[in-house]
Amino acid sequence: MAASNLLRLLSLLFAAAVCAGAISGAAAATTVLDDVCGSLGGYYVTPDACHSALCHDPSSPCAAALDAPALAALAARLAAANATAARDSVAAAAAGEADAAKQAGLRACLQLYTGAAAALEWAAGSAAAGRLPGAREVMDAARYVPSGCEGVAAGAAVPAENGGFDAMATVAHAVLASLSKGY
Repeated sequence: MAASNLLRLLSLLFAAAVCAGAISGAAAATTVLDDVCGSLGGYYVTPDACHSALCHDPSSPCAAALDAPALAALAARLAAANATAARDSVAAAAAGEADAAKQAGLRACLQLYTGAAAALEWAAGSAAAGRLPGAREVMDAARYVPSGCEGVAAGAAVPAENGGFDAMATVAHAVLASLSKGY
């Protein structure tokens, strides 16, 4: 009887060790992207929105980011690229606008994006160098460019890239804010 109880105890311990190994193996399979995106709920960004924004292209280096600062730099670079695309779309819309008031509004929007694109290029370099707090502050300010653009557009149709930048800037800010100290 004692031998059968010992055998049961050993079987139970073996099963627990196998389960613990499986659990720790599953945890090891998560990526930096999973960890960072999973922690952004306080910034009103869902893990799905984070993954979608940072990994919209399967060839993107997002899933291969080795550490959180590399992911923060990627988020900042993507925000800068989105600001540049929005700037170029607004410039094209302004050039094609016949109404003088609407054209002036789009040119004001263009100025916002021109400044944001340059600032976000700096922020991307700052994030890549590990200076996340400064990059976070620039990203925080950039989040207001899309609504500012809508506000100064004087009734002109703002290109869809304005909304795309809005989404990317929100995710990039959440990533930078969650990873930088003192926030």
